[in-house]
Amino acid sequence: MFRNQYDSDAITWSPQGRLHQVEYAMEAVKQGSCAVGLKSSTHVVLLGLKRSAHELSTHQKKVLYIDDHIGCAIAGLTSDARMLSKFMRTECLHSKFAFETPMPIQRLVAKLGDKAQVTTQQYGGRPYGVGLLIGGFDKIAGPKLYQFCPSANFFDCQAMAIGSRSQSSRTYLERNLSKFLNAKRDELIIYGLHALRDSLPNNYELTVHNTSVLVVSANEVCKLIEEEEIAKLLSQLESRSKREETIEGEEVGTKKDSEQEQHERDLSMQLDE
Repeated sequence: MFRNQYDSDAITWSPQGRLHQVEYAMEAVKQGSCAVGLKSSTHVVLLGLKRSAHELSTHQKKVLYIDDHIGCAIAGLTSDARMLSKFMRTECLHSKFAFETPMPIQRLVAKLGDKAQVTTQQYGGRPYGVGLLIGGFDKIAGPKLYQFCPSANFFDCQAMAIGSRSQSSRTYLERNLSKFLNAKRDELIIYGLHALRDSLPNNYELTVHNTSVLVVSANEVCKLIEEEEIAKLLSQLESRSKREETIEGEEVGTKKDSEQEQHERDLSMQLDE
């Protein structure tokens, strides 16, 4: 009822205690294409589903390089993501020049949160309409994965998915969370591809053209995976899915047979009585 009166700027609170422009920015994240992040004890993997505005345009970048030990996946407004990624790159360069050491990921995410918080405290700006999954490797803390929200909140995660239809991806990640810790590099990427595929509508599929994958670890500089390697991993995912469907079908058939046998035994006992 009060929305039209209290959504003209990002610093006016509604009578219900809500900042509507912040909620609009979070809604923009929900409408962006899905991004998935997960980590093991040695690697961090970020995946993004690329979209194209129409058939004649190229796919937009969804996974961005920040530094040799940090990358990010985005969901929401790409223009805002470019601005924030430039800010993070600048902070990483300042750390190298001033302290001669890579920027710790937790400090970088905290600086990003402070920057986003300003838009909800000073008149004349608007919240950033993009959500980020920031992953990287610290020499002391090891692999780290953070979720950054337009509200300036950030969370340390083991695995996370944001964007459109990301609930299906989060459900898959929650069911397989215990498998990620000891997973190897390629196996962890396949888990991420499976989660990303669950966010697709029924008439779409993952291809080398609409999938971006970034990997970072202690022994591997942050880099995007080439299309040839993505194609191999997608074929492995397809073969694994077929095996799982076969095993599941056999289990269902065995369960039906056992239920039928139990029903026949119960029926024979009733006849004997």
